[in-house]
Order: sequence, then C-alpha cells, then structure tokens
Amino acid sequence: MRKPHLTVWYNTRCPVCDAGISRQKRRLIELVKAGRVEFRDINFEPAALAGFSASLEDIRRRLHAVDAEGRLLVGADVAIAVWAMTPGEGWLARLLGNPVTLPFTRFAYDRFADLLYAWNRRKGHW
Repeated sequence: MRKPHLTVWYNTRCPVCDAGISRQKRRLIELVKAGRVEFRDINFEPAALAGFSASLEDIRRRLHAVDAEGRLLVGADVAIAVWAMTPGEGWLARLLGNPVTLPFTRFAYDRFADLLYAWNRRKGHW
C-alpha cells in the first residue's frame, strides 16, 4: 500500500469534529479507498505525534496532519489541505489559503478551536 498523501489526526469524541471528518470522509471516499488520505482517531494512538512534540491535548484542540513529505500541518492548514483534495471544495482552499487571507483564516480557526475545545471539556467529551 502507498503511503498516504495526507494522514489527518482528529478527536472522534468531539461531536463537531467527528461529524465534520465523517462528512469529509464521504466526500473523499475514492481517495480513502485508494489509501491517498487517511483519517485517524487520536484517542486510539495518543502518542502518535509525540515525535512532533504534539500532545494528545494539542490534537484534541486542533486538527493535525502529516503530509507525504512527513511535514506536520496544524489547524487551518489541515482544513485547507483537506479542502484542496475534496471534489468541489478546491475553491475554498484557494480562497482561504492564499497568502492574503491565510493569516485571517488561521486566526478564525484558532478562535473557533479554542471555543470548541472549552465546550468539549465542559461537556466531558473525552
């Protein structure tokens, strides 16, 4: 089997994260079947990204991914990479990932992720 172009790590215990990734999996079904993209639950492998100094809590707070070259992507950069691969969503990756809008995209993603993380902690979604 080929090494995936993108391995995305996420928290299945977060209902919002799980629903979002489930949607993307359905949209990327052919790439998933071909082993080009992989979605993994960090709760089953909590130390999976320890080599990048990413803790379980880091990954519960923000999406993390490793690309085909072994580089770590975090937060909005993961969302942009997934949108770029998703049929019909490349425009979203280009719009929100271009050099002018990317700082704003990252800022907005991080604020949303902070709120979602706090909500998950309050609700006990661990």
